[in-house]
Amino acid sequence: MSSRALATRTVAGCTVSAVLGDLTEQRVDAIVNAANSALAHGGGLAGAIVRRGGAVIQEESDRLAPVRVGNAATTGAGALPSRWVIHAVGPRWGEGDEELKLRSAVRSSLAETARLDARSLALPAISTGIFGYPKPDGTRVIVDELCGWLTAHPETRLCEVRLTAFDEETAGLFAAALASWGGGAAGG
Repeated sequence: MSSRALATRTVAGCTVSAVLGDLTEQRVDAIVNAANSALAHGGGLAGAIVRRGGAVIQEESDRLAPVRVGNAATTGAGALPSRWVIHAVGPRWGEGDEELKLRSAVRSSLAETARLDARSLALPAISTGIFGYPKPDGTRVIVDELCGWLTAHPETRLCEVRLTAFDEETAGLFAAALASWGGGAAGG
């Protein structure tokens, strides 16, 4: 699947794009996996990452688990075209404090990106798949937290973020959230 940017905006010197494409095909320093606390990558996006990247990702994850909701841990990327996989544990819809937990998962992912000194990142719609977080709200929260973090961390070396979704609905919601983000960054 070829990737296509639906919207692009510059936020605090970082190019942020809403991308319709396959996260496992993104040529970036790091991709974020929407993971569960056990870092058991059997289905959904996590399963696709291990199928494409290889069993080494699961083996490394097994040594890092468990990871609390709202936190993130990093493994190598195996055969993926990225260097690292940041496994962000988002909330399941209905467990309580979902927005705070989702914001924490995004912040934890970005903290890992900074620790790794990564310059490019592909970020999915954490928790909006099998975890049931409503896509319109989830994509808005992710974009708001990402753009707010970029604005608050001008020292970051991160210069490209791809909000990546495999389906047109989610990619379109990312594009709409990015276009309407009101945190004061210049458009692009």
